[in-house]
Amino acid sequence: MKPGTRLHSTVSEASVVVVRPGTTDVLTCGGQPMATEPSGGATAADATDGEQLVIGKRYVDEESGVEVLCVKGGAGPLAVAGRVLTVKSAKQLPASD
Repeated sequence: MKPGTRLHSTVSEASVVVVRPGTTDVLTCGGQPMATEPSGGATAADATDGEQLVIGKRYVDEESGVEVLCVKGGAGPLAVAGRVLTVKSAKQLPASD
C-alpha cells in the first residue's frame, strides 16, 4: 500500500484512501481483503451487516501505523491482522483565553 492508494471493499460499497500505509500490506473490510478496483459485488443485505463506515472519518490502527480516510460509506469493519481499526479522534485546539 502507498499513500493515496484507493481501496474498495469486495463485500460492500465502502472505499477508502490510504493516508499512512504503516507496516502491513493487507487491509480487510467485512473480513475480506480490499481491492484496488471496485468489484461491484455488494448487495443490499451487505449494507445492513456489521459496523458502518462513515464518509470523511479517518480510521487508524495504532500498532501497525495504518491510517485510512473513508471516501465512500458502507458496511465494515475495517481491520488489519485481525485488529479492527478505530475512528481517529480530532486533535484538541489550543485554548484561546
